[in-house]
Amino acid sequence: MPGLSPRLAAVVDALPLRAGMRVLEIGGAPGAAAQEVVRRIGPGGHVLVVDRSAKGIALTSRNAAQEIDDGRLSVRQVAVEELVLLPGEAPYDLAFAVRVGALDGRDPAAGERALPRIAAALVPGGRLLVDGGDPLRDVDLRLAPLVARRS
Repeated sequence: MPGLSPRLAAVVDALPLRAGMRVLEIGGAPGAAAQEVVRRIGPGGHVLVVDRSAKGIALTSRNAAQEIDDGRLSVRQVAVEELVLLPGEAPYDLAFAVRVGALDGRDPAAGERALPRIAAALVPGGRLLVDGGDPLRDVDLRLAPLVARRS
């Protein structure tokens, strides 16, 4: 996998990807994992990369310009704890994150705000996978407060 570190390659390999999926990558700059996910889910799929950093979004936009031009990848500058789907935006089948403080335990308060937002952005039964497992672990979104769901 050109462009992916061994760690990111292991993460992408562990994702339960299938053709045509809609995938949300949280904190995805500089876009290497997202580009590989786009390649694996094929022409009917889409990846949205969200990142709180304007610099990170600019870097991802530059690195994934072809995928963005093809309509297979999009980027949005937003903190995950403030994520909401845009009007008419279809929910995502799967979300994943690597080294995101709100989801890996470094910022538990942000995590409490983020989980309901992520749950609301996913289809019913959608999964959130984060680093910290072997190499990923499932986060049980059923435990997320219902406050922000589908808001």
